[in-house]
Amino acid sequence: MGRRLLSTSHGTHRGAFGPVDWARFLSLALIWGSSFVLIAIGLDAFEPGVVTWGRVLSGAAVFAFTPGARAPIAREDVPRLVAVSLLWVAIPFTLFPLAEERVASAVAGMLNGATPIVTAVVASLLLRKLPGRLQLVGLALGFLGVALIAIPVAGEGSSETIGVVMLIVAASCYGVAINLVVPLQQRYGPLPVMSRVLVLAAVFNAPFGLFGLPGSTFAWGSLLAVLALGAVGTGIAFVLMGNLAGRVGGTRASFVTYLVPVVALLLGVVVRDDVVAAVSVLGIGCVIVGALLASRRET
Repeated sequence: MGRRLLSTSHGTHRGAFGPVDWARFLSLALIWGSSFVLIAIGLDAFEPGVVTWGRVLSGAAVFAFTPGARAPIAREDVPRLVAVSLLWVAIPFTLFPLAEERVASAVAGMLNGATPIVTAVVASLLLRKLPGRLQLVGLALGFLGVALIAIPVAGEGSSETIGVVMLIVAASCYGVAINLVVPLQQRYGPLPVMSRVLVLAAVFNAPFGLFGLPGSTFAWGSLLAVLALGAVGTGIAFVLMGNLAGRVGGTRASFVTYLVPVVALLLGVVVRDDVVAAVSVLGIGCVIVGALLASRRET
């Protein structure tokens, strides 16, 4: 059972990204890059636990009336489903809001950028094969880009050790989960897998959400933000990510994490009139080049 659980597989498409792959990749970057704004609006009225629980519940609700989401899954794959639910949703969704109470958001974004690196390391261990040279260069460039984006504002908040540890654990959870979900997606498709993952996570996150209810107030704007965050940023986005990971492999799919800070930064300029430092523009360029390298054919 342990060997079956701790395994992954190559993507079904190891060539260069096609139009559909790029559509999924860029859609995920836009959705998850926008999620920072929605989380901030949700936190105006709700405690972090309520935002997390509401996000997972509304994400699970997307699949409630989708017939394809109820397709059966073999009993032997249930432990893998539970592991993905904990590592991809329940644990990191809990850690990120707690960490950002202690660590600057720029630092959080930079450490979240470690996800593709963890994903590549885990995939290499499970598959006993390193990524191709282009993918390795893309990994390095992407992480450099995220660091350059974060540098100008890294000093705006604290950087307590416990917050940094939380973020590293969350990124590590993502890296493992993305690899574990690949065989499930290839076997069953994204709907049955993601619907069960989110239902399980809603159960796991319930204590955190219930604990935050007494300290929360009500505001329609915050409620709508959480519902959008769950339905689109969790439900639809997780289906897109599961589909992408199954097709191009966990390592290449995880590169979308590098584009998330870019989208968040650009939205800050457009929506909030934020000023972008020249070094951050250089970072955006590194991230884009890194993503292009990652999209090339695997060797």
